[in-house]
Order: sequence, then C-alpha cells, then structure tokens
Amino acid sequence: MELEGKIWKDGKFWLVEVPFLDVMTQGRTEKEALMMIRDAILELVACYFPEKLLNDFDVVVANYKEGVIGISTNNNKLLSAFSLIRQREISGLTVREASEKLGSKSPNAYAQYERGTTNVTLDKFEKLLYAVNPRKHSLLRLVG
Repeated sequence: MELEGKIWKDGKFWLVEVPFLDVMTQGRTEKEALMMIRDAILELVACYFPEKLLNDFDVVVANYKEGVIGISTNNNKLLSAFSLIRQREISGLTVREASEKLGSKSPNAYAQYERGTTNVTLDKFEKLLYAVNPRKHSLLRLVG
C-alpha cells in the first residue's frame, strides 16, 4: 500500500504533506523535506504503538517528481492501523463511535484494526475508512 503526498517549494523552504495522515513538515532542501516527512511519520507511529510492534518498522518515501510523493512501509498492517487512527481522530470520533458506525456494539471489534495486529483486506479497509471519516477521499496505490 502506498499513500500519496505532495512536495513543493514555497519561498526558501520545501513543504511536504501527506494529507491522508494529516502530516506536514518542511526542509531547506527537497531532500531534507523528504527526510523530515519520513521522520515525522516514524515519530507519530511510535506514539501510538508499543515498541515491540515497531521492531524493524520503516517508512519509505518515493519522490515521483512533479510534486508527487509516495509513502509506503515494510509493515502494511501498521500503516493501515495508523491511517485508521489518524482518520478517526480527524473526524473527532471515539473508538466506540467508530465501532457503532460499523454496526457493532463492541468497541473491541473495531479496535482490533487500530492495534495493527490484524490483517485487513482492501475492501474491509475501505469500509473502515468510510466509517471513521466518510468525507475523506485519498488515493491509495497497491505496490508489490
């Protein structure tokens, strides 16, 4: 899975953003800005997950030029879980409310996806995203 982001120069600085994760940073050079977005995502992920899940976790930033970047990881379960958490927080929902939007009475039914321990199909991921933030549309790429 790859999330789309963008990079552009604004005055003296390069700005880089991954709207789907609600993450933005800057650097003095294009290369520095790309390193900064990688580091920002790594630090944010570390805030949400236990250290044991983060062993060997890494973020890869691909610069496709013309202002488009791609964010992927070596652990799609954690990237999916982190994406769900960020979208739920953007919407201002609790885990219980997200669970109810999925038609479940148990918050644990939804929470398992945010823990990063459960594999999720693309169809299920789309349903979960719609439940936590129906206003959000993002381009997801499958990379193999």
